[in-house]
Amino acid sequence: MKFWQSLFLCEGDQIIEATKIAEELGFDGALVSDHLLHLEHQESTYLYSKDGKPPSFTEETVWPECWSLVATLCAVTTKIKFATNVFILPLRNPVEVAKATGSVAYFGNDRIVLGAGAGWMKEEFDALGVDFKTRGKRYDECIEVIRKLHSGKMVEHHGEFFDFPRVQMTPAPRKPVPIYIGGTSKPALRRTVRLGDGWLGPGQPFEEALAMVKEITAMLKEAGRANDPFDMVVPIYGKTSYDQLKHLEDAGVTSTVSLPFAFTVAPNSTLEQKRAYMEAYAHHFFA
Repeated sequence: MKFWQSLFLCEGDQIIEATKIAEELGFDGALVSDHLLHLEHQESTYLYSKDGKPPSFTEETVWPECWSLVATLCAVTTKIKFATNVFILPLRNPVEVAKATGSVAYFGNDRIVLGAGAGWMKEEFDALGVDFKTRGKRYDECIEVIRKLHSGKMVEHHGEFFDFPRVQMTPAPRKPVPIYIGGTSKPALRRTVRLGDGWLGPGQPFEEALAMVKEITAMLKEAGRANDPFDMVVPIYGKTSYDQLKHLEDAGVTSTVSLPFAFTVAPNSTLEQKRAYMEAYAHHFFA
């Protein structure tokens, strides 16, 4: 079992030092979150809360541009990996995403994962003039485009949303950037099985997470992918025990997540408080 530290809701002036501490203590990875803008008026409904409101977002919540942040964090660390949880892929042009992720992977020694989601905030799509209703189809085609360009070969693409003649992108990552799919909807799970190198859980109580992991495992088997390399990064809400982690590992989970500091320590906690929490977590769980 590997362990990731979530940097969601971490104060902007603490993200770099908190990441250095996570690496020092032996965390395998860190998760960064993605949104484009703060909206004064929002009608879109968040998918993973009972009241339809996102958890703990305020006007002060920092949303750094993901790949600039990950490049910065790669530059000040040597071993820890980074994943987006999740990057709103169909909101962006996949050629630009391939360029950014390919470059960060190249200079960051292949320590990144593109964790991708379909997006739920229609207002963000409206701000960029991207059709919200077709985001599922765009999402699939984005993955196809990125994988082509990351090959480093001369490639072309003629799709429903994107079209370009034979081109080559350099620098290319030394190996393909893994693409993990986020989400729990039926379309998200089908996309995970068809196109994903892994799955990123949104954070669930243990029993719900275990049931979903078993569902994904069954779907992978049915699709003939039971023996393919496949990662599952599964955050658990509530107090987590060794036995629960063992059950998850036996079911196919490869990683779990130390939840955001705003949930486990306190909103607006100090860097010293974050260090103390991560030290206690590492002491409790790391072998």
